[in-house]
Amino acid sequence: MTVKLHLVFWLGLWLTLAVTPAGLQAALTPEKLYQKVLPSVMTLEVESHSGERFVGSAVLALADDVAVTAWHVVADARSVWAVFADGQRVKVSGCIDHDQVRDLALLNLAKRLPHRQATISRELPPVAARAYVIGAPKGYDFSISDGLISQIRTVDGFLQYQLSCPISPGNSGSPIFNQRGEVIGIAAWTKVDAQNVSFAIPSREFSRLNVSAQPTNWEQLAVAARLNPPATSVKLCEIVEPAPAEPTGAGSYAALKTQLNASAGKPVTVVVQEEGRTNTFKFIMK
Repeated sequence: MTVKLHLVFWLGLWLTLAVTPAGLQAALTPEKLYQKVLPSVMTLEVESHSGERFVGSAVLALADDVAVTAWHVVADARSVWAVFADGQRVKVSGCIDHDQVRDLALLNLAKRLPHRQATISRELPPVAARAYVIGAPKGYDFSISDGLISQIRTVDGFLQYQLSCPISPGNSGSPIFNQRGEVIGIAAWTKVDAQNVSFAIPSREFSRLNVSAQPTNWEQLAVAARLNPPATSVKLCEIVEPAPAEPTGAGSYAALKTQLNASAGKPVTVVVQEEGRTNTFKFIMK
């Protein structure tokens, strides 16, 4: 009888483990989660065509030489370098594919980095699920913060995560992790004049990008980007060198930026006149 009971016990335990869905796997402590996912996270050092230098974030996913980030981080890039927490620096040779509407981009690293890829979950987590973000807020790279999925909302025609995680400039492109250390999204933008109201693009949107596409170098990409600039609201890239002083006054660029920042949530029309040509841009400030 004792032998039979032992057999039944072990058989039941085996069946329980065999049918336990991934979503019921034990959550990691923040310490173990950080150690697990850190090798996949990178800081992007970007130089734009105007000479501006800033940092964003990205995560190694989908392949050993593919990084996922927010498109606006690299939309006007002249050169990009990926820096990992262990000090390794890898040149980013170009963009494999991007989606301007969803603010996503796949980047091609100059060499393959095995055993670093993050695991991706394409399931939408429930509202109030815990989330972690790792990136470079204000240039302080490889910082971790946590919060909740505050809500899942339709913005710009597709679902996005509203997060309570503290997110700052430098967090653009930062991976959002669930409690199992799986990437569930990419940090994209934050609401003006609000506390901890930020948004991330769900990882299920990654499937819209073609990871097998031929990479485009930054010079070729810049031509297309200038013709169709990304319509982002608040860029979360941290400038690491001061920009030249801008002229002030009612008709200055500084005054325009002030006006745009005050127009969050409102429809805006911007008319640009240059060398006899007039272009009109209409959008809603986020």
